[in-house]
Amino acid sequence: MNPSNGSSIRISPWRGERINHEQEDHEMNDHYAALVGLDWADEKHDLCWKVPGEDQVYAREIEQSPEKIRDWVAGLMKRFPECRYAVCLEQSRGPVVNALMGYGAIDLFPLNPSSMKNYRKAFYPSGAKDDPTDAKLMLEMLERHRDSMRLWKPDTVETRRLRFLCEDRRKLVDLRSGQLNRLRAGLKQFYPQALKMADDIGSELFCAFLMKWPDFEKLSLARPDTVRSFYHRYNSRNEHKIAERLELIRESQPLCNDAAVIDSGRMLAEALVAEIRLLNKQIKKYDERICVFYQSHPDHEVFSSFPGAGEHLGPRVLVCFGSDRERYDSAESAANYIGISPVTQRSGKQEWIHWRWHRPKFLSQSLVEFARCSLGYSDWAMVFYERQKSRGKSHQAAIRSLAYKWVRIIYRCWKDHEPYDEVKYMASLARNGSWIPHEVGKEQLA
Repeated sequence: MNPSNGSSIRISPWRGERINHEQEDHEMNDHYAALVGLDWADEKHDLCWKVPGEDQVYAREIEQSPEKIRDWVAGLMKRFPECRYAVCLEQSRGPVVNALMGYGAIDLFPLNPSSMKNYRKAFYPSGAKDDPTDAKLMLEMLERHRDSMRLWKPDTVETRRLRFLCEDRRKLVDLRSGQLNRLRAGLKQFYPQALKMADDIGSELFCAFLMKWPDFEKLSLARPDTVRSFYHRYNSRNEHKIAERLELIRESQPLCNDAAVIDSGRMLAEALVAEIRLLNKQIKKYDERICVFYQSHPDHEVFSSFPGAGEHLGPRVLVCFGSDRERYDSAESAANYIGISPVTQRSGKQEWIHWRWHRPKFLSQSLVEFARCSLGYSDWAMVFYERQKSRGKSHQAAIRSLAYKWVRIIYRCWKDHEPYDEVKYMASLARNGSWIPHEVGKEQLA
C-alpha cells in the first residue's frame, strides 16, 4: 500500500504475472499491529504472534484464567498502543472468546477444527516432532490466508442469550432422552406392562404411576376404580384407553418372580424417575425463560411468522441466522454455514452428493426439525416433501431438501426484516411458473 494515496495494487494470478507473496501478505495485514495464533485448552493456552512484515515469531504459554488473559492483552496493548490486533483460534465461543470479545481492539478469526486438521495434513503430512505447533499454524493461516477467513462479529446480547439458552436446553433434553432409554430398557427386564400404561414415559403421569405401582405384583392388586381415579387425577380421561389398560392389567402375568431382579429393577427405576422429574422441571424453567426473551427479541415478529415455528423452534431458527444482516451475503452462504446445503463430490466420471458431515449440529438440527414441523402447517411444504419422496428420496433426505428450500425463504425475510406471508409466497411462485402452486391447488380440491 502507498501511504500517500491509500491505494493498493493486487496482481491476479490468472493473468500470469509473477506475484510477490510476501508483499501481498504484508498489504493484507498491515492495519494490524500484531497477528496471533492461539491454541486453547482447558488449563493453558499456547500463543504464537508476530508483527506483520517482520520475520521474528514470538511464542509463549498462558494459564486459563481471566487474570492471565487480561495481563497478556494489557502487555500487547502497552507495546502497541491504540492499534488493532488479529487473533486466530479454533472456536467461536468458550472461555477464551468470552474473555477476548470484551476488547474492541481485538478482531477474532475462528477456525473450524477440521480446517486446521486439513491444513496441517496438506502442508505438514509427516507428523514429525519438529512440525509447527497448532498455534504457529494458526498464525501462518492468519498471515497468508486471512482474506479467505471470516471475521467473527458477536451477535447482540439478546441473540446470544437466546442461543445459549436454546443450546443448553437441548443438552438437557438429550440428557433426559438418555435416562428415558435407560428406564425403558430397565422396565423391560422385570415390568414391561408399565410401558403400556402411558403414551409418554417422560410425563409426570407415568412417573407418578411408576412410583405408586413400582412392580407388577402391586399393580395387579390395585382395584380398577383406583387405577381409573389415578388417570382422572392427571387429566387422562380417555375412557377407551383406560379400559384397554385395565384389561391389560387383568390379563397379564408377571414377567419373572426373581426377587433379585425385581428389587434391583425397582431401585434403578426409582432413581431414574427422580432424575427425569428433575430434568422435566429444569426444562420447563428453560422454556419459560426462552419464551420471555424470544417474545421481546427485535426479530420475534419475523421468525414467529414461519409455519410451525412455535415457542420451541422459533427461537432456535432465529439463532441460526442471528442479528447481523451482513453475516451471510446470500442464502447459499447461510445454508452452507448452517450445514443444510448438500455437498457434491466428483472423481473422474463419478459424482456423489451427500449430507454435510462437518457442520454446526445444533443449527442444522434446528432447521431440519423446523422443516419437519412445517409439514403440518404449510400446504406447499407438504407438496414439496411428497414430490421429493416420489423421486425416490428417503424421509430424511426429503426433509433435508425441504429445509434447504426453507433456508432461502427465511433468508429473504430475515434480510428484509419482513414477516413470512404464505399467500404472497405462493403468488410469487405462480408468477415465476413454479409447479408448486398447481400441485397445492390439486391437493386442496381433492
